[in-house]
Amino acid sequence: MSGLELRDVVKHYRSGEETVRAVDGVTLTVAPGEVVALYGPSGSGKTTLLLLAAGLITPGGGTVRFGGRDLGALSDEQAAVYQRRDVGFISQSFDLLPGVPAIDNAAVKLLADRVPLAAARREVTPWLERVGLGHRLHHVPARLSGGERQRVAIARALANEPRLVLADEPTGNLDTRRGEEVLELLMRIGRERRAAVVLVTHDPHAARVADRTLTLRDGRLDAHTSEQPARSDPIAVARRG
Repeated sequence: MSGLELRDVVKHYRSGEETVRAVDGVTLTVAPGEVVALYGPSGSGKTTLLLLAAGLITPGGGTVRFGGRDLGALSDEQAAVYQRRDVGFISQSFDLLPGVPAIDNAAVKLLADRVPLAAARREVTPWLERVGLGHRLHHVPARLSGGERQRVAIARALANEPRLVLADEPTGNLDTRRGEEVLELLMRIGRERRAAVVLVTHDPHAARVADRTLTLRDGRLDAHTSEQPARSDPIAVARRG
């Protein structure tokens, strides 16, 4: 089954009298099981590209496909099902529900898909444990640090075992050790579950974990990008077998 495919994708915005070319003719394929790290300066269009891949916004031109399906042709209901079942989206803003314990915040997508509460809690608990929050299951966001809230958001994104993982600065609020653990986890999800993974990041460690690193500048992919992880990194070496 094909993974993520963007072909000649364009997304422009109006800002006053100016046209912002957030994504400007991007063609990119990410295969199942492949991890791609996407670098670029602030405002280069990285987050917009993730939103397009998630079906949260539609392109002004070109096509975005996942599993061979044109996301632009999905109805609102079909897009919502795609986002609940196929996509794991990790945003910078966390988007946790205030006053709701971590275990239920992590279960939101499962609950929206009508999984019973007890079953949803059973499914998300191992994911919270994998990100080091097994002892914080019943803490509400106000009692969690920024890094812990980030890890709840990561567990929530992975709990539905997505076929496409889109992560916007997933290590931005984490210390070095936790950041490396999260990158390794995302790499393993891609490899073991055959998920296509796209990481928007400034973390240099991500380039050593990813199969490819790409740079987005002014809405366009830079031709001068690395196609291989650094072999000196033990995780990358293990990944390459």
